[in-house]
Amino acid sequence: MKRVMSVLALAVVMQATVETASAQAGAVSGLGAVYGAGKGFLLRAAEQMPEADYSFKATPAVRSFGEIVGHVADANYMFCSTATGAANPKQGSSAEKLATKAELVQALKDAFAYCDQAYQIPDAKGVEPVDLFGMKTNRLGALAFNAGHNYEHYGNIVTYMRLKGMTPPSSQRGM
Repeated sequence: MKRVMSVLALAVVMQATVETASAQAGAVSGLGAVYGAGKGFLLRAAEQMPEADYSFKATPAVRSFGEIVGHVADANYMFCSTATGAANPKQGSSAEKLATKAELVQALKDAFAYCDQAYQIPDAKGVEPVDLFGMKTNRLGALAFNAGHNYEHYGNIVTYMRLKGMTPPSSQRGM
């Protein structure tokens, strides 16, 4: 629960920052820029990690690298279907259980393609109320939570990459 509240707090701060910084461009499109950066880091990290290291866990009690990639894919469908009001097309399936790097990278790409549409909703729709984890928020709040959640797990991925002696995408020159 602490973790959910921490991510929610991050999402609220991100939402407020994006709304302030993107008044002319629109809140949803401003948040879309934050989402897009995280999306790029996650996709590049998933592609960069060798297949042999997709089963790597920083400690036995945590998800493997591949399970994190699958979890992010699953969560993107959940958050973005909430934001658009559409039924989750992946409800009941679990990308976290996929076995190969190719399957997991494709699942992540597909999830981001699905979410790309959610970050195109008009601002007027963004303020419509939704329920998320039993909390009252709005569609923009669901998108902010999604972007925050992506960055939370990108942080996990950065640790895994560093433990494997790799430079994560966000630290590579020429970004």
